[in-house]
Amino acid sequence: ERTSIRPTLDCNGIWGGYIGEGAKTVIPSKAFAKISMRLVPYQTPDEITEKFTKYFEKIAPANVKVKVNPHHGGMPYVLPSDTKEFLAAKTAMETAFSKEVLPYRSGGSIPITAMFEQVLKAKSVLMGFGLDSDAIHSPNEHYGLFNFYKGIESIPLFFENYTK
Repeated sequence: ERTSIRPTLDCNGIWGGYIGEGAKTVIPSKAFAKISMRLVPYQTPDEITEKFTKYFEKIAPANVKVKVNPHHGGMPYVLPSDTKEFLAAKTAMETAFSKEVLPYRSGGSIPITAMFEQVLKAKSVLMGFGLDSDAIHSPNEHYGLFNFYKGIESIPLFFENYTK
């Protein structure tokens, strides 16, 4: 639950003062942090950025100036498990893998999915064929051929189920 349906606030990096190689006894005049957040339904990037900024300014010591530079934001997206799109994907994967499919939410940032629904009035179905052990986005990332071929088998089955 904590890695899928709840919002996150992640510190991706902190730096300040002397950051070159070697030792220095320097008290930094500036400090920086790179923060990312995963939003959930009913949150907007602007609203959360504003709340984060106000809170950070509130807890900072009086002699510390806080500056937040937003880079980009994407709206959260959840496909309900009772939609035609979800059910078509579920049936397709059950057919290809010969296993029962259980709904699984996974946190990630694919901002275009919410935009597709808003602009195109179309649901987005994200069908994952990897395993947790594939270590996606890590230095040891890998992906099994079995799941690759079963994914290829699932896609046309999805379209077949969706058009029924």
